Amino acid sequence: MQERLLTKSLKEIRRSKKLTLENLAELTGFSKGYLSEIENSDQPPPIYTLSRITKALGIDIVDLFARTAAAVPYQSIVLGRANEHSLMARDGTHYGYTYDDLAPNKKGKNMEPFIVTVAFENKVDINKEFRHEGEEFNYVLEGKMEFFYDGESYAILEAGDHVYFDAEKPHSARSLGNKRARVLIVIYSYKRL
Repeated sequence: MQERLLTKSLKEIRRSKKLTLENLAELTGFSKGYLSEIENSDQPPPIYTLSRITKALGIDIVDLFARTAAAVPYQSIVLGRANEHSLMARDGTHYGYTYDDLAPNKKGKNMEPFIVTVAFENKVDINKEFRHEGEEFNYVLEGKMEFFYDGESYAILEAGDHVYFDAEKPHSARSLGNKRARVLIVIYSYKRL
């Protein structure tokens, strides 16, 4: 199971760098308990959480994936085919989102593009909002979703709608209607991912 190997790799890398969970908690801003939960889980956390952890560990997020797949050399351009996307998290995580990584083999990125299938309200605690450095762009590919920003319901978005925002403020979304919303998300980080 590739997802389990991914979370196990986080623990191995942390230990190889002689960091305790407490050290990593200080570097990432996540709690020691949350980091322990991630390391012992069969499911990886959201992509940005992985990005913060790998930055704190001093590795590129791609290097984390390379530990569970064939190593990929640096390329100045990366082409992705429809059948080559890498599923990052599945239903059953406490966020309930599915992440489809669109550029896993590009090292030294400033942007992290992926497609998210947004959970329904009954699958996710909408009070668990995301916050992270940088900027984020969301473009709704299909379905309908309610977008929350800075503690308020900001807008109902449908296919073709988009929102671009400062990601330091709390944000989240939930699918509306009978079809889960699929959203192209691009996170821009001020530091290389």
